[in-house]
Amino acid sequence: MKILISGGSGFLGSKVLSELEEQCEYDVYEITRSKKMCKGSHSYNIRSFNSDTDYSSIIKNKDVVIHMAARAHITMEDVPESLVEYQEVNVEGSKNLALQASAAGVKRFIYLSSIKVLGETTTSQSPFTESSMVSPVGAYACSKLQAEDVLRDISAETGMELVIIRPPLVYGPGVKANFRSIIKLSETYFPLPFSSVCNKRSMIYLSNLVDFIIRCIHHPVAANQTFLVSDGQDVSLKELITELRSAMGRKPGLIPMPVSLFRFLGKLTGKADFIDRLVGDLQVDSSRARRLLGWAPPYTFEQGIKETVDDYIKRKK
Repeated sequence: MKILISGGSGFLGSKVLSELEEQCEYDVYEITRSKKMCKGSHSYNIRSFNSDTDYSSIIKNKDVVIHMAARAHITMEDVPESLVEYQEVNVEGSKNLALQASAAGVKRFIYLSSIKVLGETTTSQSPFTESSMVSPVGAYACSKLQAEDVLRDISAETGMELVIIRPPLVYGPGVKANFRSIIKLSETYFPLPFSSVCNKRSMIYLSNLVDFIIRCIHHPVAANQTFLVSDGQDVSLKELITELRSAMGRKPGLIPMPVSLFRFLGKLTGKADFIDRLVGDLQVDSSRARRLLGWAPPYTFEQGIKETVDDYIKRKK
């Protein structure tokens, strides 16, 4: 089976690429914007994932496309330049790739979306499911939802199978952004004021998500489905810090501070949204994906955190 991957040089894409290359049943091809990652005849460098890119020579005779390339993590995401880039890469770029894939006879198109299309938080005992109403916040989430809608239209018109995966926060070796900041915070020897933060957040370990993506390549029931996936073990900020410090061979070192005070400080400093994500709930119900595909995460939360911390320490040396 010939598989074409976009975004193969990224945090998730590089792991998907390496896992597929280890399995002899797959012939893997990579599209990347990074010339440094073009390792051989199965790697193709392009200038950009946009509406003008010609994939005709690359996408020919491929069976499955796994589309992970996207524009994300722009600090000032609502400035005009960022809005244009989100639209061009995440929406028009995805549309262009899917249209060329369907024209080339690609059987299945797997799209990595985001849980953010459903919102930033959940209420107590009401996790997100595949039937939850969409409620994207911010330009990035809106662009991912737009891309989903465009891809569904293309799938309906052409008959190309579509699989949409909406993961929550992904952690694992090489993780960056906010999760890396939490690791660095946990590394300090200061007592941290999180023992009263008993929120619940779903996450997914990198290798668990990769395992699910590979399941979606060939499982017949995955066709034309949208899935929410997670580790299946929702954790609070208190539990996350405790596990991170445990993986470092340290005690939790947590002290109490009312959640209401966190929210007050967030409003005072203009970081209310960040505080809401830090101490609020975001739970995902992945039971449908498990039931339909007979899937279970191969790694526990504790195993994932240990691998993540070990890699973080190794990279520092």
